[in-house]
Amino acid sequence: MALSMYDSSIPALKQTLGSLSAILKKAAEHAKGREIDPTVFVNARLFPDMLPLAKQIQIASDQAKGCAARLAGIDIPKYDDNETTFDELQVRIAKTIAFLDSVVAQQIDGSEERDIVLQLHETKREFKGKDYLRSWVLPNFYFHVTTAYCILRHNGVDIGKKDYLGG
Repeated sequence: MALSMYDSSIPALKQTLGSLSAILKKAAEHAKGREIDPTVFVNARLFPDMLPLAKQIQIASDQAKGCAARLAGIDIPKYDDNETTFDELQVRIAKTIAFLDSVVAQQIDGSEERDIVLQLHETKREFKGKDYLRSWVLPNFYFHVTTAYCILRHNGVDIGKKDYLGG
């Protein structure tokens, strides 16, 4: 049996969001233990022209919920992108995972040839479902999760590959 679109997307997105949640918990504990204002981490960037931690997590969440919704042919939940604390980012991740849990395999399987259109500012991108997943969602999702990880690691949070991969 071939790997289904659901199995190629939702489990990996959920696992990685779970790892991201665990990494954020470690970052919050690190900040508290060292008496560092947590907003220092939430607003941290790897480089001045890169987005801060909060935005990296918001975009990873957007990629996950957008993927599930577009492949299932349902509305994408809208979030305000106003998280400024670790707790608020944790709520966002939990809401995203809950949404992914609400989408069942039957809604996504068979979406390989579904037309997906993204409007990105002035640019319109058109995909078939499988190409949207493989060449847009997964690379973007992992880029933003990895960048969030790197921001925290760069700022001294004791995390490693095992934390990133989760379990």
